[in-house]
Amino acid sequence: SANADGPVARKLMVLAEQRQLVVLAHVDDAAIDGLLAPTPSGGQNVKLIWAHTGIGGTPVARVKALLDRYPGLMGELSYRPGLTCDGPQGDVHLCPEWRELLLAYPTRFLLGSDTWINPRWLYYGELMQTYRAWLGGLPPAVARQVAWGNGARLFGLE
Repeated sequence: SANADGPVARKLMVLAEQRQLVVLAHVDDAAIDGLLAPTPSGGQNVKLIWAHTGIGGTPVARVKALLDRYPGLMGELSYRPGLTCDGPQGDVHLCPEWRELLLAYPTRFLLGSDTWINPRWLYYGELMQTYRAWLGGLPPAVARQVAWGNGARLFGLE
């Protein structure tokens, strides 16, 4: 976050806004403000995917505040600390505060895989199975949006 409002980041974000590019940021919550607030629109017209919806487990209240402030901010959910909880039978489901957030902002979240290094591909199937488990606890329309609809819309795909 120390360089999020630096000259290179500012140029990138202005370019992204001008050309309607989507930016993927692997940053903490302070950097979201640093990246988006200095843009010509104050971050109102920038499309930014926030990797993991925060590094290190940004609190849900802070995530909500950022979603409210920046309409183009999308939360990516791979490897998100605190997203899922284990049920009584060992099943995986969304923790209550995250379920509430996804239901309140069904168009603002998407799935990713964070396969930035080859060994992560070994766990890809397990990751997708976990997604399927907690997506199954959402209303079908919301699950479809989070699973693929929001990402498709973001990139102009049908």
